[in-house]
Amino acid sequence: MDLQSTIAGFRNLAPLGDLEQAWWWSLNPVLHYTGALTADGTQLLQMNTRGAYSEDLSYAVLSFTREHERELLHNGRFLGFAEGFSAPGHAFDTVAVVAPEVAQLHKVQNPDLTPLTYAVFPAYSCEFSGNETLEEAECRYLKMLPTADIKRDPVPFLKMRFDNPRTGGGSTNPGRALTYERILLQELPHLENAPGGFIEFENRHAKIWRIEWHDGWFIAEEGVGTPREIGLDELLAFATARLGD
Repeated sequence: MDLQSTIAGFRNLAPLGDLEQAWWWSLNPVLHYTGALTADGTQLLQMNTRGAYSEDLSYAVLSFTREHERELLHNGRFLGFAEGFSAPGHAFDTVAVVAPEVAQLHKVQNPDLTPLTYAVFPAYSCEFSGNETLEEAECRYLKMLPTADIKRDPVPFLKMRFDNPRTGGGSTNPGRALTYERILLQELPHLENAPGGFIEFENRHAKIWRIEWHDGWFIAEEGVGTPREIGLDELLAFATARLGD
């Protein structure tokens, strides 16, 4: 496929500033697309934006991606990322790239372009473990991360399992599964007066903590020391901090 000829047919196409082999296009006032070819011209790096749009941010993201192509595109990951990114007016510190088999961009209108197109978006380092399976990459990109929102807050990487005999709440999965920070924070107070109950959570560094109720909250890091008693406020702050590490 001649990528440049294919892209030339996109609706409302315009150059993306002075970035070489990079373009902006849009199908309506809400959806904005920017893309740049890889250094060898064989693949498309595409950033999708819904609502608010910033040409400066798109330019910065695609420039950064090109500079880190080897790290982002050739590491065999379904969901790759490179830290050290910055853009004025934005808190993002990372750029993420999603492999074509996960992103599935252009699969409706231009399916031949799909296997050649990586999804690119600005992100936060706390959102990725670097070891996401195909299923986890699909869950993070397609369901959990609002990647097209350039004003979004971080969605930290979190795996969790729990059981609460008092409320009847608990996990249905056999192990820890991806979930949202708010789920962990809302379940921790419910562990009160639930002997036999527990919560396990894992952050992006694969560090795991277990919390149990024994006339108080007790916490221990897996493989490190013994459980210690902890107050609820301290526990909530601790969990939030570990997810942001």
